[in-house]
Amino acid sequence: MSENDAKPSLNFIEQLIEDDIKNNKLQRPVHTRFPPEPNGYPHIGHAKSIVLNFGLAEKYGGTCNLRFDDTNPEKESIEYVEAIKKDVEWLGYTWDGDALYASDYFGQLYEWAKKLIADSKAYVDDTPVEQIREERGTPTQPGKESSRRNRPTEESLELLEEMRQGKHPDGAMVLRAKIDMASPNMHMRDPVLYRIRHVEHHRTGKDWCIYPTYDFAHGQSDSIEGITHSLCTLEFEVHRPLYDWLIEQLGIFPSKQTEFARLNLGYTVVSKRKLLQLVEGNYVNGWDDPRMPTLSGIRRRGYTPDAIKNFVHKVGVARRDSLTDVALLEYSVREDLNKKANRVMGVLDPIKLTITNYPSDKEEMLSAINNPEDELAGKRELPFSNEIFIERGDFMEDPPRKFFRLGPEREVRLKYAYIIKCVDYKKDDNGNITEIFCTYDPNSKSGQDTSGKKVKGTLSWVSAKHATSVEVRLYDRLFITENMNEVEDDFLKHLNPDSLQILDDVKVEPSLSDAEPGDQFQFERQGYFIVDPDSAADKKVFNRTVTLRDNWAKK
Repeated sequence: MSENDAKPSLNFIEQLIEDDIKNNKLQRPVHTRFPPEPNGYPHIGHAKSIVLNFGLAEKYGGTCNLRFDDTNPEKESIEYVEAIKKDVEWLGYTWDGDALYASDYFGQLYEWAKKLIADSKAYVDDTPVEQIREERGTPTQPGKESSRRNRPTEESLELLEEMRQGKHPDGAMVLRAKIDMASPNMHMRDPVLYRIRHVEHHRTGKDWCIYPTYDFAHGQSDSIEGITHSLCTLEFEVHRPLYDWLIEQLGIFPSKQTEFARLNLGYTVVSKRKLLQLVEGNYVNGWDDPRMPTLSGIRRRGYTPDAIKNFVHKVGVARRDSLTDVALLEYSVREDLNKKANRVMGVLDPIKLTITNYPSDKEEMLSAINNPEDELAGKRELPFSNEIFIERGDFMEDPPRKFFRLGPEREVRLKYAYIIKCVDYKKDDNGNITEIFCTYDPNSKSGQDTSGKKVKGTLSWVSAKHATSVEVRLYDRLFITENMNEVEDDFLKHLNPDSLQILDDVKVEPSLSDAEPGDQFQFERQGYFIVDPDSAADKKVFNRTVTLRDNWAKK
């Protein structure tokens, strides 16, 4: 095998799985799970976990479950459940069987809680919450054992049943594991396994008024489902000893937890609490606002599933947290859309240009390539006339030497059309240029040029007689600070005031009058755009997905 034929290097989780398979440790196919809490919309950080878990199951011929960690009914809803399902499917993945829920296992978890009490491994503690917190100690000082720690087994079992029957108010008592109050790991200092919450659950209704904590539901749910590789982000590393302890005490299937670095992205927040704050404070227009890092937001902005997956693979799987440059995500989007998006003419800031020697009653159809990256995309007809729109920024009254666009007595080519020369221009009373006058060389038609002229500039344009007016929303990064994880003051103070600019009279070629929501295009020389669901029959709305190059690098 040559070096060029060598297999791609494996990340540390793939190495772990291959070692497990090689050493026959699994005794069953690889089984992973994606376990979101249904308390918000999935974001770009979740995409990494989705791609990792479902991707590993695909690679090793195993299965991946979608399991909702619905143990905190105060913040959960069916809306979030459906959003998560939609986003997983949008990324192109199918979970094994039906979607699963930690609430499916509430009955079994309750039985296991009673077993821990019976085995003197858990107890009901009715010490006031503040005292429990105080007795846990600090990372440098050991905790103090609760006075309820050694209460009789039967008494704890009776109190647990009373909790279950709703005989006690919220916060009156909790079930705690009996481990080690002197452990250097705070999570092992008699952690809470059950707490009272008189809140209706979105699936179980009023059946339960006590709910397991994440630590008690997670590992046991993994075990019930036979998960071979339970993959978590690094903040759960300190939870792993408790994960293992509970499985060992219960004598159930030994699922194994492994941690990887979460995705931290520049100019972005992925805290669900902060994202909810942005939505409820109307700083954005909902969870699917194209400036949001939610998968529904970036989908509406025009990011593609392939671009997201390619981005996740570029970032890789590491053991240490780091900040990923958002430019890498934008590059992945450009790379994907460059292959897929048809090119069209769109003028964001139009100024009228009249070709004085082109007959006013003449129109002709020019041949334009839809996508130079895709031969199968074919060509389209583009109408041309004596009055066109060009970008205002493509003309300068007194251009510098290296300005290769239009200026007085300068020549440029109109893409797919002719070479034109500026002979005059008109201004209003405020000195703003309102119209440009040019002549064209009839011998310079693209594909049939016999003029012998060489010009450096090529401009995009739209025929004024045939143009369609559309609204364009120019989206930029939501925050002006790159590392939002290090922000110590109010994160809202770091919002980018220019994250959205709306242009309501953009001129586009007539072919776009038939565009449907979700259709994607590259506006020549401008960027990539997607038709927004807000579009109406008489006025299309286009969202800019990403510019053609990284404008922030210049900033």
